[in-house]
Amino acid sequence: MDLYLLRHAIAAERSSDGSDAMRALTPDGIEKMRSGARGMQRLGIRLDRLLTSPLVRARETAAIVGAALEVAPETSGALAPGCTVDTLLGLLAQMPRAGSVMVVGHEPDLSSMIADLTGGSRVVMKKGGLALVDLPSLDAGAGSLDWLLTPRVLRMLGK
Repeated sequence: MDLYLLRHAIAAERSSDGSDAMRALTPDGIEKMRSGARGMQRLGIRLDRLLTSPLVRARETAAIVGAALEVAPETSGALAPGCTVDTLLGLLAQMPRAGSVMVVGHEPDLSSMIADLTGGSRVVMKKGGLALVDLPSLDAGAGSLDWLLTPRVLRMLGK
């Protein structure tokens, strides 16, 4: 399975109601993610499934990417902050026919998942950054990190 891990785009520091879950993308975050999504198109990314955390900033990021890659985002409460690799692998096990899945989530969860999936890689996912893990089986440590793109590189690809 090709597993893409995408950190949400730049979000407001505070939401109107003060809750972390309701923080929306900033106008700059929206524009940068649109450019990054064009970069994903140019890379030829095709997805069977697009899963997202239920937090507003992740759902908005997934909506932008979904529109560009022509796939409907699916919200999963399991991908909220605090998600572990075991939870992720459980979700992926529920979609045995999916060969290409993107997960939109949060730090430090995504970095931890990459480390656990690949047997110890240490990465830092910037807002709007995208990683590809080749996952031949749904086992921790079985994957390999094919690439990690910073948001800047992804946007350059989208120009």
